[in-house]
Amino acid sequence: MLKDYLLEKKEAHYRMAYSYTKNSEDALDVIQDSIEKALGFIKKNGPPDHMNAWFYKILIRTAIDHIRKHSRTTLMAPEDLEHIFVSEDHYCNFDLKSAMDKLPAQYKTLIVLRYFEDLKIKDIGEILDENINTVKTRLYKALDFLKIKLEEDDDASA
Repeated sequence: MLKDYLLEKKEAHYRMAYSYTKNSEDALDVIQDSIEKALGFIKKNGPPDHMNAWFYKILIRTAIDHIRKHSRTTLMAPEDLEHIFVSEDHYCNFDLKSAMDKLPAQYKTLIVLRYFEDLKIKDIGEILDENINTVKTRLYKALDFLKIKLEEDDDASA
C-alpha cells in the first residue's frame, strides 16, 4: 500500500521536498528520511487512514527539520535550473519563481500544495494541522503577496 502510493506520487513528493531544499541531493535525502519515518510508523501502528495527507505531513516536517539542521546558502547547479524550467509542473515564469522564493515558508507551502499539487483545502488543513478557515486566510494572504510581488517586478521592468 505504501509502496504503491510512493511510486504513484514520487514526482509530487520530489517537487515538494525540492521546493524547501532548493537542491536535488537534499530533496532526495528528505524523501528518503520521510520514507524511513513512514515505514517505522506503519510497523508500530499500521497504515494510516488518509495516506496522502499523512505522508505530506511527514515530508514537510522532515524538510523543515532538514533545513534547520543544514542551514546554509545553497547555490544551484545550472542543470538543476534547467530541470525546474523544463517540467510543466514547475513554475516556468521567472517572475513567478522569484516571487515564490520571497514567500515566507508557511505561505509557500500553501501555494505549492494547493496549486502545484492540486490538493483540496481540507486536505491541506489536515496536512498542516490547521483549521480550514486558517488555511483559506493564509492562502489568500499568500496570493495577495504574490500579486504584489509580481506587480512590483512588472513595474520595475517597465
